Amino acid sequence: MSDIVVKRSKIGQFENGLGVFANRNFKKGEIVVRYPDLKPLTEKEFQQLPDSEKTFTHTQWGTKYLYPLPARYVNHSDEPNTVQDLKKRHDIATRDINRGEEITTDATKDDIS
Repeated sequence: MSDIVVKRSKIGQFENGLGVFANRNFKKGEIVVRYPDLKPLTEKEFQQLPDSEKTFTHTQWGTKYLYPLPARYVNHSDEPNTVQDLKKRHDIATRDINRGEEITTDATKDDIS
Protein backbone atom coordinates (compact mmCIF):
# COMPACT_ATOMS: atom_id res chain seq x y z
CA MET A 1 0.00 0.00 0.00
CA SER A 2 1.32 3.42 -0.96
CA ASP A 3 1.28 6.16 1.68
CA ILE A 4 -0.28 8.58 -0.81
CA VAL A 5 -2.63 8.23 -3.79
CA VAL A 6 -3.56 10.42 -6.75
CA LYS A 7 -7.28 10.85 -7.36
CA ARG A 8 -9.96 13.47 -8.11
CA SER A 9 -9.64 16.70 -6.15
CA LYS A 10 -12.26 19.29 -5.23
CA ILE A 11 -9.61 22.01 -5.48
CA GLY A 12 -9.49 21.79 -9.28
CA GLN A 13 -6.10 23.41 -9.73
CA PHE A 14 -5.10 21.08 -12.55
CA GLU A 15 -6.93 20.66 -15.84
CA ASN A 16 -7.44 16.95 -15.16
CA GLY A 17 -8.80 17.68 -11.65
CA LEU A 18 -6.30 15.48 -9.83
CA GLY A 19 -4.75 15.85 -6.39
CA VAL A 20 -2.64 13.87 -3.93
CA PHE A 21 -4.31 12.31 -0.88
CA ALA A 22 -3.04 10.68 2.30
CA ASN A 23 -3.55 6.92 2.25
CA ARG A 24 -2.64 6.71 5.95
CA ASN A 25 -2.35 9.09 8.90
CA PHE A 26 0.75 11.28 9.02
CA LYS A 27 2.19 13.00 12.08
CA LYS A 28 3.50 16.56 12.04
CA GLY A 29 7.13 16.51 10.84
CA GLU A 30 6.81 13.28 8.82
CA ILE A 31 7.82 13.11 5.18
CA VAL A 32 4.60 12.89 3.16
CA VAL A 33 5.63 13.20 -0.50
CA ARG A 34 9.05 12.25 -1.87
CA TYR A 35 10.33 13.38 -5.25
CA PRO A 36 13.89 12.12 -5.71
CA ASP A 37 13.45 12.36 -9.50
CA LEU A 38 12.92 16.14 -9.47
CA LYS A 39 14.48 17.31 -12.73
CA PRO A 40 16.28 20.65 -13.09
CA LEU A 41 15.74 22.13 -16.54
CA THR A 42 17.79 24.40 -18.72
CA GLU A 43 15.84 27.20 -20.39
CA LYS A 44 16.11 25.30 -23.69
CA GLU A 45 14.71 22.10 -22.11
CA PHE A 46 11.86 24.11 -20.58
CA GLN A 47 11.00 25.74 -23.92
CA GLN A 48 10.93 22.31 -25.59
CA LEU A 49 8.41 20.89 -23.11
CA PRO A 50 4.83 20.54 -24.31
CA ASP A 51 2.54 23.11 -22.66
CA SER A 52 0.84 20.27 -20.78
CA GLU A 53 4.17 19.51 -19.02
CA LYS A 54 5.05 23.15 -18.34
CA THR A 55 2.16 23.15 -15.87
CA PHE A 56 4.24 20.85 -13.66
CA THR A 57 7.32 23.08 -13.45
CA HIS A 58 8.24 25.50 -10.69
CA THR A 59 11.16 27.86 -10.28
CA GLN A 60 13.29 27.71 -7.16
CA TRP A 61 16.53 29.64 -6.64
CA GLY A 62 16.47 30.72 -10.30
CA THR A 63 16.25 27.12 -11.62
CA LYS A 64 13.18 25.58 -13.22
CA TYR A 65 12.28 22.08 -12.02
CA LEU A 66 9.96 19.52 -13.59
CA TYR A 67 8.07 17.68 -10.86
CA PRO A 68 7.54 13.90 -11.22
CA LEU A 69 4.47 11.86 -10.33
CA PRO A 70 2.85 12.03 -7.82
CA ALA A 71 4.42 15.28 -6.50
CA ARG A 72 3.24 17.23 -9.54
CA TYR A 73 -0.38 16.87 -8.37
CA VAL A 74 0.07 18.40 -4.91
CA ASN A 75 -2.40 21.29 -5.05
CA HIS A 76 -1.91 24.80 -3.68
CA SER A 77 -3.59 25.97 -0.49
CA ASP A 78 -3.36 29.20 1.50
CA GLU A 79 -3.49 26.91 4.54
CA PRO A 80 -1.27 23.99 3.43
CA ASN A 81 -0.64 20.84 5.41
CA THR A 82 2.89 20.35 4.03
CA VAL A 83 5.94 22.45 3.30
CA GLN A 84 8.49 21.72 0.60
CA ASP A 85 12.09 20.89 1.39
CA LEU A 86 13.47 21.13 -2.12
CA LYS A 87 17.05 20.44 -1.05
CA LYS A 88 15.99 17.07 0.39
CA ARG A 89 13.32 16.63 -2.31
CA HIS A 90 10.29 15.95 -0.18
CA ASP A 91 7.28 17.60 1.45
CA ILE A 92 6.96 17.52 5.23
CA ALA A 93 3.70 17.57 7.23
CA THR A 94 3.24 20.89 9.03
CA ARG A 95 0.51 19.33 11.15
CA ASP A 96 -1.10 15.91 11.61
CA ILE A 97 -2.78 14.76 8.38
CA ASN A 98 -5.63 12.24 8.41
CA ARG A 99 -6.06 9.39 5.96
CA GLY A 100 -8.17 10.58 3.03
CA GLU A 101 -7.15 14.23 3.44
CA GLU A 102 -5.78 16.04 0.41
CA ILE A 103 -2.08 16.92 0.56
CA THR A 104 -1.47 20.62 -0.13
CA THR A 105 1.41 23.08 -0.20
CA ASP A 106 1.79 26.84 -0.54
CA ALA A 107 2.73 27.30 -4.20
CA THR A 108 3.49 30.99 -3.57
CA LYS A 109 6.70 29.75 -1.94
CA ASP A 110 7.84 28.85 -5.48
CA ASP A 111 9.80 31.25 -7.64
CA ILE A 112 12.33 31.97 -4.90
CA SER A 113 15.54 33.33 -6.40
